[in-house]
Amino acid sequence: MKPISSPVSGTFRLSEQGPSLRTFSGLDGWLVLAVLLLSLIGLATVHSASTELTVDYLPRQAMWLGFGALGLLLVLLLDYHLLVDLAIPLYALGLGLLALVLWIGEGPGGTRSWLDIAGVRLGQPAELAKLVTVLLLTRYLSNAGRKFLGLRQILTCGAIVGLPMALIVLQPDLGSAAMFVPMLAGALLIAGIRLRILLAVALVVLAIGGLAWTFGMQDYQRDRVRTFLSPESDPLGAGYQVRQSKIAVGSGELTGRGYGQGTQSQLRFLPARHTDFIFSVLAEEWGFLGVATVLGLYALYLYSALRIATRARDRAGIFLVVGFVSVFGFHVLYNTAMVVGLTPITGIPLPFLSYGGSFMILNLMGTGLILNVDIRRYVNR
Repeated sequence: MKPISSPVSGTFRLSEQGPSLRTFSGLDGWLVLAVLLLSLIGLATVHSASTELTVDYLPRQAMWLGFGALGLLLVLLLDYHLLVDLAIPLYALGLGLLALVLWIGEGPGGTRSWLDIAGVRLGQPAELAKLVTVLLLTRYLSNAGRKFLGLRQILTCGAIVGLPMALIVLQPDLGSAAMFVPMLAGALLIAGIRLRILLAVALVVLAIGGLAWTFGMQDYQRDRVRTFLSPESDPLGAGYQVRQSKIAVGSGELTGRGYGQGTQSQLRFLPARHTDFIFSVLAEEWGFLGVATVLGLYALYLYSALRIATRARDRAGIFLVVGFVSVFGFHVLYNTAMVVGLTPITGIPLPFLSYGGSFMILNLMGTGLILNVDIRRYVNR
């Protein structure tokens, strides 16, 4: 078969039959186990959290899990070098959907984060934008060929990440936009950046944060930050969510109240209990032991993914894994800190546990990319 030229990895071969069964037997079992257990725990917790709601979200979450599994399989079957080669058109598609959602999108509280066409909700383009931005960053940085990035390269990376961030801020959805920052940070650190430039970038980020506070944030978003700094200032208003969340987490104690027995969730005191505050439901029902188990599974996922990055065959594989893991890890860190009042409340869901179709599919397809990098150690020889 004639070799296919790739700007990412030089010249490589795509076998006519693709990966063999022997190749798939080399999948990282610990990563697969972590995903499977987290997904099952998520299904059970979503069901418990939505028992007293008008809709039981378990069947819908199971459907999204099925779609995500198909997406994982599709990504796994395609050589990741091909996906990286297609990064520019995929990135353009992501930007186009983000622009489209500003025109015809819908969402709660006057936001425009969901793409609805003819009354059918198709999902959140912001989630797709995370994946395609990782692909384009990988394509660009894989060809850097320098020990340290120059200022021009750093600014280019900033522009790649900044464009989707700006469109998401306009929705406005500052929480989703903020998830692009760890993606950029992880990519730059792996690519190599001088300390003085890193400090300069940090100052620029702080300046942008100041401008966002003054001109980019809505009043309710500023209230969330003020409530985080002084949680008792408005216990029945802006501080209500985090107060109820802390009560739920604390009442779980060591072993929890039992499945479906949480008073904060079952008596509807806890808002957004099947989405952003799903971790609070888990803590109330299963206590410290349940929380430790889930955090252990997240640690296993991150450890397995980073181990795959260390044994990747090329720079493209390393950047792909690190880019997605940076986003995934920050989601886990921010959400779990948010439910106990350590960070301001934003719409940051918890991977594999929170209800949501677009986010579930993103996490499973991202996992497919990580596994893809691992199995291609054997295919691309």
